[in-house]
Amino acid sequence: MRLPSMSGNFLLAPIPEASSDCHLPKDIKLAVLGSGRVGKSAMIVRFLTKRFIGDYEPNTGKLYSRLVYVEGDQLSLQIQDTPGCLQVQDSLIQVVDSLSRYVQWAEGFLLVYSITDYDSYQSIRPLYQHIRKVHPDSRAPVIIVGNKGDLLHARQVQTHDGLQLANELGSLFLEISTSENYDDVCDVFQHLCKEVSKLHSLGGERRRSSIIPRPRSPNMQDLKRRFKQALSSKVKSPSASALG
Repeated sequence: MRLPSMSGNFLLAPIPEASSDCHLPKDIKLAVLGSGRVGKSAMIVRFLTKRFIGDYEPNTGKLYSRLVYVEGDQLSLQIQDTPGCLQVQDSLIQVVDSLSRYVQWAEGFLLVYSITDYDSYQSIRPLYQHIRKVHPDSRAPVIIVGNKGDLLHARQVQTHDGLQLANELGSLFLEISTSENYDDVCDVFQHLCKEVSKLHSLGGERRRSSIIPRPRSPNMQDLKRRFKQALSSKVKSPSASALG
């Protein structure tokens, strides 16, 4: 089952200076996690600017802040890009040390792998487990994204592999092409924004922004390159793998 399309309800503008006579928008904090060279920065920039940039300098973590409107709701959106330091062979302790501040700060997560890199796919499970360890009493929404869906000739991870992993972890799964389909990238981020907003409503607008400071982000960027036809499915429909 595809995510409902929300791209028509999206408006982007810089976050204005706080004004005493205006209603402050809801804060939404997202983190994008995954191995290096899977396209994390490209996805974020594509969502915020509609442009696809195919190459980036190594990323050491950058925070993007924007004012967005999702289905009529005004949101103060912050998206934390993260260093692509996680590889399967890395020590999990090192990973936890380097990513914990981002995981603790964020309220919703995109876990990204490249369909052309099986190691990046294997990194998703430990990342998910770490999120649940940091947020044991929370149902912080997580979406697993198989990126570079246009590079079918170099595919190492099948669609049914992504679906199976997402099903085991109880997460939503999408396979997308950042380079070729802006709408699907937009839908992923907006769906995550909506899920975080629901948590705010259920928790009586419980926000951790006043307690947990924003992580420091050096001015660097990272990124990768291409992608294809967007396959999306709500974990329970393994039949969607036939679309791949």
